Amino acid sequence: MDSAVKVRKERVAAAPPAAPDGGYAWFVLLSCFLVFGLTFGVIKAFGVFYVEIHQYFETTATGTSWITSIAVATIHVIAPVASALSARYSHRSVVMMGGLICSLGVVIGAFSRNVIDLYLTVGFLNGFGYALTWTPTVTMLGLYFEKRRPMANALASAGECILTFVLTPLFQLLIDSYSWRGALLILGGLQLNLCVCGMLLRPLKAPRDMTCVSEVKAEEHGFLQELLSNEDSSKPNCQETEELRICEGSDQGTVMVCLQDSEETPNSAKDSNCSRAELRTTILRYVDYTLITNARFMVYSMFGVFAALGFFAPALFLVPYARSKGIEEYQAAALMSISAVLDLFGRVFFGWVANLRLVETVQQLTVTVILLGTVLLLCPLASSFVELAAFSAAYGLVYGATVSIHITVLAEVVGIHRLGSALGFFMLIRSSGGLLGPPIAGFFIDKMSDYGTGFLMAGVALIVSALFLLLLHQMNRRGQGSHTKDRQNVTKCNEDKELGTT
Repeated sequence: MDSAVKVRKERVAAAPPAAPDGGYAWFVLLSCFLVFGLTFGVIKAFGVFYVEIHQYFETTATGTSWITSIAVATIHVIAPVASALSARYSHRSVVMMGGLICSLGVVIGAFSRNVIDLYLTVGFLNGFGYALTWTPTVTMLGLYFEKRRPMANALASAGECILTFVLTPLFQLLIDSYSWRGALLILGGLQLNLCVCGMLLRPLKAPRDMTCVSEVKAEEHGFLQELLSNEDSSKPNCQETEELRICEGSDQGTVMVCLQDSEETPNSAKDSNCSRAELRTTILRYVDYTLITNARFMVYSMFGVFAALGFFAPALFLVPYARSKGIEEYQAAALMSISAVLDLFGRVFFGWVANLRLVETVQQLTVTVILLGTVLLLCPLASSFVELAAFSAAYGLVYGATVSIHITVLAEVVGIHRLGSALGFFMLIRSSGGLLGPPIAGFFIDKMSDYGTGFLMAGVALIVSALFLLLLHQMNRRGQGSHTKDRQNVTKCNEDKELGTT
């Protein structure tokens, strides 16, 4: 092949690692199970601390609720940072570092002199550590499961329910025995187990075999020659008589192959083109900023904002609401345990239902979100322990049904290869709802002197969030219709060509 040969630049898509759906994947699921429990499970059980801190510092309901809302908002805001750090270093090291930060934040918070100190320690520092543990672990779970992904997400999130069930009465016992400060010290030691969860995250290696294809035009011979790599070797081996540059792509499965004719293109231009391609793929590896142009992703993110307004306030105010109705402290703590038991059942059962693919997961999510909002709107009607226990059971069941599949829907919206960045961006956008939800509910509680108004606010927010899910469903149907029409047009064109040749 002489100098007249022209080799064109190709983009080669590397195959993503295959999800084993078993074997070591179950250890990753166990790690995610514990991470859910030691992060969001602790947040839900923190309502027991809420009462003690509220009385100790003599602050308002809004002021005390900022502790939880800052932690939740920090989880969401730092999620993209956690995704980028995981891509740069490893999921295992980031999770272990997050566990240390969580423990440090809670232990320092035990020596707080005022509520501001709790904002910085149990709120921000603890939430920062939660983000570094939760986001990479959920991403790894999505990589290890494909066929069983809805069920795996449901089982992993069940850790939030089980540990909420265990930790709520445990926290009350520790507070009665050692005060809230002593209980925070013990919680800080407990959260060191997040480092163990990080150790379980073994990287899922992508297949190394790759085929690089390039079309070469040889004018004097008048034919096309394909250049194939050696597929049996462990490293990509794209042989070419002309200059070959391989710009390492992202772990999302993109490799840029730059093939240039050395006589026609200056070296500086070749280096510049390949450098720009390498820079772009490197950025996309850490932060897939192209997600903001995905209309379906942005609609789903708006659902997340309004859903977050209603997700976290009920768990925070359920125990104080029960105490305001004259329920004694251990019975009030038992309400969270009742909610956790039904939450567990809802996650496992409805995760199993989603795995059957009887209906679209976005449709299932829409129904459960509407039911959850309705249950919260009915909460102020409950006043006795029996009525509150019934509310807690209904709330836990529908809440579990909702959270068991919302990550699965996200993976379907963007594709599993973009789940890491999408989860980070989704959490970042949703952070405004997580930050403002508890304080807004606390504002209404302070104004109306009734904890029931906090549940009304949460219920309305969830009903509004369901409207965005309905919009997403319509966008999915239109997309499917356009794809079907395109396939029909392609088939018709092929048939016309066959008739023309005959």
